[in-house]
Amino acid sequence: MTAAIRPFRIDIPQTAIDDLQQRLCQTRWPHAVAEDWRHGQPAGFIRELADQWLNDYDWRHHEAALNRHPQFTTEIDGQTIHFLHVRSPEPHALPLLLTHGWPSTVAEFLDVIGPLSDPRSHGLDPAVAFHLVIPSLPGFAFSSPLAGPGWDAARTAAAWDALMKRLGYERYGAQGGDVGALVTRELGILNPQGLVGVHLQQIFAFPSGAPGEMDKLSPFELAGLAGLERFQKYNGYVEIQSKRPATLGFGLVDSPAGLLAWNAELFFGFDGEAAATMDRERFLTHVSLYWFTATAGQAAQSYYENARTGAGYRELPNAAPTAVASFPNDFRTVRAFAERSHSHIVQWTEMPEGGHFAATDAPALLVEDIRKFFARLD
Repeated sequence: MTAAIRPFRIDIPQTAIDDLQQRLCQTRWPHAVAEDWRHGQPAGFIRELADQWLNDYDWRHHEAALNRHPQFTTEIDGQTIHFLHVRSPEPHALPLLLTHGWPSTVAEFLDVIGPLSDPRSHGLDPAVAFHLVIPSLPGFAFSSPLAGPGWDAARTAAAWDALMKRLGYERYGAQGGDVGALVTRELGILNPQGLVGVHLQQIFAFPSGAPGEMDKLSPFELAGLAGLERFQKYNGYVEIQSKRPATLGFGLVDSPAGLLAWNAELFFGFDGEAAATMDRERFLTHVSLYWFTATAGQAAQSYYENARTGAGYRELPNAAPTAVASFPNDFRTVRAFAERSHSHIVQWTEMPEGGHFAATDAPALLVEDIRKFFARLD
């Protein structure tokens, strides 16, 4: 039975929706020290999001949008794994793993599923098409409960390979951003039989201090290093989730406003730079999935596990064909640093726009880059 693949459908009880709305109505709001972004998410901004979640957001509509795609669960290495499995109508389609990050979910990919799996219906060349497998990370949403400690990016990568083989795919590609980039990078390091290549939105590689290593950086990369300094200044969520995720979890699973503010930190930016452009409905769908499954604390555990082992950051040899799509409003990978461990980078794209959650805020650019990369490997 552990190898069984079971159909799955999202069906949140109305009592859970009613409970969420009641909790939002009873929120105890903190006194605002300042209505700017220097201290964290401003109270006024989080109140806006909470009001939208309570009064304007229709969970059933978004639940139905997710349920339009076939979903399944299976058990791998003792862990329940939930995944979308969208088969292309094109018979030659390449199987492709898409791995989301934190604090997002499989809903991150809703805008790219159609163009990637059914390009003919979206005005794209059907010669490049994909069967899509989109898993929820262990401990996230419906891949729960977390079966135990040890689920770092490397272990997850091994589970993803087992999942693809269980589905009968002997040849496949992989793509990911954020935590998904860590898992996909580890899949490249593992380089199992049948993996044709990995497409990454980030390779988290940093200066080593070697003489002259900064000399050949592009203007795009140099600007990105300035952004890295700002990230290191404000990334308190990384410190907490890497060191004390269990303590944090009590607040995240008991207070919807607390979960809303915590997850907003990365989505909307440390200075609110994405507050006017990010799809708030999509953001609330992510938050709702964490809330209804009470998995925000478990999801934070992934940071602890990767910090403990270095998974996703280790400079181990990755010989798998690799593409990097670097978006300007994101961590900008530096090619010279990435090449220290990635010997087969065959495509490098410095994007004109887009951010950390590119499948949502720059889906056409991401789709084009994925298609271009895997077409050259086919």
